[in-house]
Amino acid sequence: MTLNLEANQTPGLVCAHNHFYSALARGMPAPPRTPHDFPEILKLVWWRLDRALDLDTIYWSAKLGALTAVEAGCTAVIDHHESPNAIEGSLSVIAEACSEVGLRVNCSYGITDRHGPDGAEAGLAENDRFLSEGGRGMVGLHAAFTCEPDTIAAAAELARRHGVGVHVHVAEGEVDTWQKLGGHTDDHWLLVHGVHLPDDHGLSGTIVHNARSNMNNAVGYADPKRFAPDNRVALGTDGIGSDMLDEFRVAYVRAREADVTIGPDLVWGWLENGWYLFPEARHDVVTWDYAVMDPWRLAYTTQVSPTEVEIDGEVVWVDGVSTRVDVGETKAKAAEAAGRLWSKLETIG
Repeated sequence: MTLNLEANQTPGLVCAHNHFYSALARGMPAPPRTPHDFPEILKLVWWRLDRALDLDTIYWSAKLGALTAVEAGCTAVIDHHESPNAIEGSLSVIAEACSEVGLRVNCSYGITDRHGPDGAEAGLAENDRFLSEGGRGMVGLHAAFTCEPDTIAAAAELARRHGVGVHVHVAEGEVDTWQKLGGHTDDHWLLVHGVHLPDDHGLSGTIVHNARSNMNNAVGYADPKRFAPDNRVALGTDGIGSDMLDEFRVAYVRAREADVTIGPDLVWGWLENGWYLFPEARHDVVTWDYAVMDPWRLAYTTQVSPTEVEIDGEVVWVDGVSTRVDVGETKAKAAEAAGRLWSKLETIG
């Protein structure tokens, strides 16, 4: 830790890739059949879930996601959203829910041709609307393998026009056409996963490593250290909460499983790279219930929690309580929204 803070303090942690719309997924009905590979996981679980979302469930998933981020000492989240039946206005709903909690958020809508050219155009328009209205965000793409070349080019051009990067899943599974991104990327892009990228892929941007999600989906190990120095590496959760200390530990043990010579400092550096993506979080202050916030201790110490979280000069979390919203009420209403979402999900094949 390079900043001059007290031993039990850090800057706000950053989640470099999240899906707040998955916050209501825990406990949802099982898919119609058991997925046997990553494409089936997408089709039977996540692509059914995003089709069931409406603006109300988007709001409560974002608010619950923001609340659980803050309670884990994460003060900034870069979110990637998809809701093909509720596209217009969705990014503003997410931003408003996070603002109510006090969380910093960067929003993008994942443009895709999975729902035809009209769906792709609507996704492009939502990114444009949100950014044009002053929203903090990027231009989202789902992944090259679900986008036509013209859609990728349009997203890249929109990002250049707004002076932002593109937030896109890249080579998460073995079946991907990531090569279609060539010639479009720049240093502002977020290249999420990169599991099956070759070492000499030639894409510019930050690789966002999501160790726990990659293991959960059995897609393989990205071995992110191989991308240095051409690509900076940051850590995300891919929708499995926003506990970045926990994600750091998982990323560390996964790296060490592949190479026993790796120490925690390397992986802690990936966590710190979140501050390059969300510089404001560096000035937030999180006070922890652990005496020394040192990577070598934290790699092997579980259940470390914040006692106070200060974002943009305001204390938004203290001693287990939000100063902005009623925690119990928020979780109760989110649970009600989850029930509505699950009921709708059961009608989607």
